[in-house]
Amino acid sequence: MLHRVVGPRGYFVTGTLRLTSAIKPTPAWRCLKRSVGTESTSTALSARFGSGELKDFIKDADKARAAPPDPAEAAPYLDVNALRGDGRHVYFETYGCQMNVADTEIAWAVLENAGFGRAPDVGSADIALMVTCAIREGAEQRVFNRLQAWHDVKRKRGRSGSPQADPLKVGVLGCMAERLKSRLLEEGHGVDLVCGPDAYRDLPRLLAQTRGADQTAINVQLSLDETYADIAPVRLDPSSPSAFVSIMRGCDNMCTYCIVPFTRGRERSRDLESIVAEVEALSMQGVKEVTLLGQNVNSYLDRAQGRPREQTPRADGFTTVYKPKEGSRRFAELLKAVAEVDPAMRVRFTSPHPKDFADEVLEVIRDYQNVCSSIHLPAQSGSNTVLKRMGRGYTREAYLALVERIRNYVPNVTLSSDFIAGFCGETDQDHLDTLDLMQRVRFDSAFLFAYSMREKTRAYHRLEDDVSGDVKQARLQELIQVFHEGATAANAERIGTTQTVLVEGASKRSELDLVGRIDGNIKLVFPSGLVTATNGGSPRIPVVGDLVNVVVESGTSKTLRGVPVSIMP
Repeated sequence: MLHRVVGPRGYFVTGTLRLTSAIKPTPAWRCLKRSVGTESTSTALSARFGSGELKDFIKDADKARAAPPDPAEAAPYLDVNALRGDGRHVYFETYGCQMNVADTEIAWAVLENAGFGRAPDVGSADIALMVTCAIREGAEQRVFNRLQAWHDVKRKRGRSGSPQADPLKVGVLGCMAERLKSRLLEEGHGVDLVCGPDAYRDLPRLLAQTRGADQTAINVQLSLDETYADIAPVRLDPSSPSAFVSIMRGCDNMCTYCIVPFTRGRERSRDLESIVAEVEALSMQGVKEVTLLGQNVNSYLDRAQGRPREQTPRADGFTTVYKPKEGSRRFAELLKAVAEVDPAMRVRFTSPHPKDFADEVLEVIRDYQNVCSSIHLPAQSGSNTVLKRMGRGYTREAYLALVERIRNYVPNVTLSSDFIAGFCGETDQDHLDTLDLMQRVRFDSAFLFAYSMREKTRAYHRLEDDVSGDVKQARLQELIQVFHEGATAANAERIGTTQTVLVEGASKRSELDLVGRIDGNIKLVFPSGLVTATNGGSPRIPVVGDLVNVVVESGTSKTLRGVPVSIMP
């Protein structure tokens, strides 16, 4: 196995070279001052070290931005050949959301183009890179545990006289790298390289800096416009019938509990043409399903010049912390363009914000059969008091009205959501309001977590984490119970219906069964065996990538089970 994924579902500047020798590294603030160009030193320091204010993400946003420097100019002491892979092999592990999987494919594309190879495991790798998540403390602890295991491999290799030309180099990429920055290099985790989510183009240079003994490198500069639109991702699993397509990066919502604006930066979107071209290429490769990705995917806004500019519409009853944005092409137009690439290819998208579900988006979902009738609608809480404290920009009443409108447009829609148990100041009544909202909506799937305060967030600076751990866990268990009850009832209503399943492979529980997902993104398991083709062809056993019609016979809160009746052409 070449890659390990754990979880559910920019430009580069001259990085500080850290040496354990008499050579003193350039102070970070001097490095940033040279690199940022037109920005002030204070703005550069905000980009480097983070801030809890929205203004730190929008100040000077329209100033001219410096073009990325030539790698040789950025590191004149490096020979150009040092930027090549030179026979070295890289092993990746990815933690967290689908965006991190997409980021891994971008990082690997950069390194493959530089001549690096892939390693099947950390033991045979010259370089081990971990793409990380910082959304909750538990996610970071899993990374620290894994880093300790890699550190052990690194030490053993050093003692055993490994045949590799260089010792194992360990790098941390992504959100955790952006949040902790140089602390990862300084706290004894055995990390040699730290690379933020907007600095993947710089990976060859960073790795070149770490070639010698006891040398480390870091680039955590956030970008105002990096989207990697010109980089064709290298799929980690070319045999998979599904693929991810990143359409935008960053988030401007500034929810008080969320670290994402501080690890991913401001919102910026790829141009529509580059996204459509990537989807067309995936269709030609035989991919049967694409998922459009973004931290706030339905706030997509192509600011292409020379086109009429309009304000982005919002769902009724929703507000934002930022001024209305103007652009030429919005998410509804992109979703329509992607759906028209290949009518036989399923189209999904995640993760959206409820405020951006204007009617024009719902109309596309209704009108295009290949746009899946599955919508993620993060609520976070059912209490107006807590929602206001979270900075979500809506009330429970507005949320429930949106749910009703969605179901009017898309009657068979499946809904999923996110909820946080025990946010700052949450009372027993607030918790009961959340349970009530869950019961009213009856979600088909949900991601439920106890609140974990993150440094740099507005909650960290302005609120008190005053709900005890025991209370958080008790409330979380009640959320889980209510969700299971609702999802079980919803799946029971699907018994007897025929669902079309995109086959993903053998079931983990039995090789005699196949598993896939229905249009509504619910897992369905059915027995492997000869199945009649709908076009009158000879019966055959379904394989990965087939669309199979299955009659549902039973279901739990998370999984359906049924009998196949036909394979679609």
